[in-house]
Amino acid sequence: MVIVGAKGAEAADPLSALAPLLRVQPEFQAVCQFGEQWASTHDTPEPSGWAAFHLVTAGICVLDLDEAGPTALSAGDIALLPHGDTHVLRDRSDGAPARPLPPIGHSVLDGIPVRNSGAPPTTELICGRLRFRQPHNNLARAALPALIVVSTGDDPALAAPRDLLQAIRRELATPADGSRSICEDLASALLLMVLRVHFRRDSAQHGLPRLLSEPQTARVVRVMLDDPGRAWQLDELATMAGTSRASLVRDFRRLAGMAPFSFLADLRLSLARHRLASGAASLADVAEQAGYQSSSAFSRAFRRRFDRAPGDIRRTRSA
Repeated sequence: MVIVGAKGAEAADPLSALAPLLRVQPEFQAVCQFGEQWASTHDTPEPSGWAAFHLVTAGICVLDLDEAGPTALSAGDIALLPHGDTHVLRDRSDGAPARPLPPIGHSVLDGIPVRNSGAPPTTELICGRLRFRQPHNNLARAALPALIVVSTGDDPALAAPRDLLQAIRRELATPADGSRSICEDLASALLLMVLRVHFRRDSAQHGLPRLLSEPQTARVVRVMLDDPGRAWQLDELATMAGTSRASLVRDFRRLAGMAPFSFLADLRLSLARHRLASGAASLADVAEQAGYQSSSAFSRAFRRRFDRAPGDIRRTRSA
């Protein structure tokens, strides 16, 4: 994570500034122990406001996601799907396609692992989802990619998330009084650690946490988050930031590589993309919420940003 010193003030912590927007309530669904050929299909997108996660505690597997392609996972890996996209987890066999396992329901854990055969398991996963609590989380979450993978491995710098992962595994393996609450708290902390690694690794590509690291730009970002569809004026944003128009533009370009309204437009379109993929709102409603006066103007901007039409996103999600 890149932390930029604030002029005349102590440097802010971007992740702590983002944390209120990313508060979650974890829900554990199952401990999965698979052997031989297997495939676990998650073909129903998570409801709006939910994200999926998978903790690989033993063995190896592959996560197939349309947007990211196949991603190899191994023990110690943490996979987070911030937008709850459909995906498939499977073994790494190059042979015949495995028969898909029945989908794992959204039920509480009962201490009994899900297995695909009587053969000794070679891969173990802890699967679940996260419910985002804050009403403004969608815009912050829209800045995240479809898939974040953190490989804890044997890296000493990742000892903390690795320890949390193992602590969750131990609690779920031998449930006791309070295990569920303990695991939920551990998973919440683990999410922030995953995001910390992600932002540090890809800091140059993520303007949001960098903008939140300095007080002037942080104030502007927060009012944008409060009302993303409003027709903001540069003068009022500069006044809220306590700086000049020129200084505000310079700060945005330095921290995010773009001017304030370019940043806002990018976030609006990312939010619109998420709404199209996860909800049933009409194109006109999504365009209005994103601050566009017409569906055609929104569609043109959307295509320029993502090289896809808005309708393609909805058809992909509903296919």
